[in-house]
Amino acid sequence: MKAVFSLIASRILVPGQLLSICVSLACHADETGDPHFDLLSEESYPRAAQCGECHTQIYREWASSNHAYSSISPMFHKFEQRINELSSGTVGAFCVRCHQQIGTQLGEPREAPLWERSGIAREGVTCITCHRIAEEYGKVNGARVVEAGDIHQPVTGSGRDGVLDQVLADPDTYRIATSAEERGTPIHTAVRPFQQIEQSEFCVSCHQVAVHPNIKLEVVWDQYRNSPAFKDGVTCQECHMGKVPGRAEGYTTAPVAIVNGEEINPDRQHHNHAFYGPGYPIAHPGIFPHHPDNEQWTIDEWLQFDWRAGWGTLEFEEAIEEGTIDVAFPEMWEDPIDREDARFVIDEALEMLEEKRQLRLEVMNNGSKIEGPFFDAGPRVGQSFTFHYKVTNTNAGHNLPSGSLGAQPEIWLNVAITDPEGKNVWESGYVDSAGDMADLHSQDVAAGLIEHDDQLFNLQTKFLTTNVKGTDREMPLPVNLDIDQIPFLRPSAVPTTVLNHPPFIRMEGRSLPPLASRKAKYSVPAEVFKTPGAYRFSVRLRSRAEPIYFMRFVNATREMERAMNEWMIDIHPYAVEIDVQP
Repeated sequence: MKAVFSLIASRILVPGQLLSICVSLACHADETGDPHFDLLSEESYPRAAQCGECHTQIYREWASSNHAYSSISPMFHKFEQRINELSSGTVGAFCVRCHQQIGTQLGEPREAPLWERSGIAREGVTCITCHRIAEEYGKVNGARVVEAGDIHQPVTGSGRDGVLDQVLADPDTYRIATSAEERGTPIHTAVRPFQQIEQSEFCVSCHQVAVHPNIKLEVVWDQYRNSPAFKDGVTCQECHMGKVPGRAEGYTTAPVAIVNGEEINPDRQHHNHAFYGPGYPIAHPGIFPHHPDNEQWTIDEWLQFDWRAGWGTLEFEEAIEEGTIDVAFPEMWEDPIDREDARFVIDEALEMLEEKRQLRLEVMNNGSKIEGPFFDAGPRVGQSFTFHYKVTNTNAGHNLPSGSLGAQPEIWLNVAITDPEGKNVWESGYVDSAGDMADLHSQDVAAGLIEHDDQLFNLQTKFLTTNVKGTDREMPLPVNLDIDQIPFLRPSAVPTTVLNHPPFIRMEGRSLPPLASRKAKYSVPAEVFKTPGAYRFSVRLRSRAEPIYFMRFVNATREMERAMNEWMIDIHPYAVEIDVQP
């Protein structure tokens, strides 16, 4: 073991050799509990908080991003475990290669819970996941290699504006440390120009993913390379890291870093590391967003902190002191000072999450449009009525929605008519008691509690699988549960290029291509318009990351379901009044 650490310290190993040693040590630590493992992971793979000491703005943007959430996400863990169970383990470490890449390189077990993982693994797509990549990759399903090395080792980046040299040349003014032996703020000693990091191709390896039977789970690259944005040379970075969420309208400027209170290159082009997108977190706010202060407590301790009940707030603690409420606190949270300290972290987290909610709403508003209602003749009392709305994907880069296909994400149109007295008399796009659309997956529809929504306008793509009995049917995952007693996600014996799809599995794509439009057509029965007057036609696009039926399929908790519904947003809500004639 000492010999291994001597080799690492001498820095004479190439990245591949060092990676092998890291994995070997990780496996050894897993078997023996070797305390050197934690030290090795921290020294070989710097954490985001270390980078954030100088790159303050970037760290705060990243801390609540979907990249930062990729390893924390309880929904990811539920989904990943469920699909491994259903496929008898044949998926292996496929998913964690993107979601927990550093943990994968360290040899952490696929099924290890967050509280048993290294801190760097819990950061998911962290700083070095992108800025320690030195080779160009294409469609490799996340199988990239992050170069190991402590905080002082070079990073990769755009390489413009070589201002690092001026900082390194004046260590006394900036109070920096370029080695472990020096005192000051630790700093990397070089930025190696890496052209691909500014190109859309850099995003491909995790955002174009095909699972075992060659089902394309992530399809953004396929959509982008056939898009108007690609033809015009617009990159992913311009829309997802630019000035305006979802639009290529240039970049803001900001200091590349703040070192010892000094702004470094304040007019530099700034790439926003919030990585605008439709995703959102449902984890406990003490665990996510990332913040150095939240590591005062363990994940297990945070999960015992009831933030929804108001623990640590002035009102709650006064009520406890006055005896108006009585709570049996876990031992960790018996001290009110601890609860108040934790609430400070929670309040800051909630503020960051609200900022994320607004960015999410902005990117969704900027990528879509609703027009209507359109109709040939006005409605009349006692007569049926047909009308339509026009839904447009105003994004030139990819479909609406894009990202992961199958059970998620959801975007659907909710249209309602209220009569002159304000009573809801007709609706499509309504939800059941769980929050699901009233389609084939709704438990309330299956139980006969509500009617199936025959006119539902839904852009959600579905998996279609062929089973032992009946025709193709929609399924949450591309697993033929009726075909095999022990189902496997196995490649086909016949090339999928011959079949045009994997055997017994197809995708029912409903998303809107870039800049495309589609009509949402509706027919209202005659009994809706009973009296003349002004009827209100209301419309909104609704967006949610996961359907509740899918969450139940993967054994999600009720708290996860609640948080998922709380983050559901309405896009372009508006209403018009139409006079119904006698």
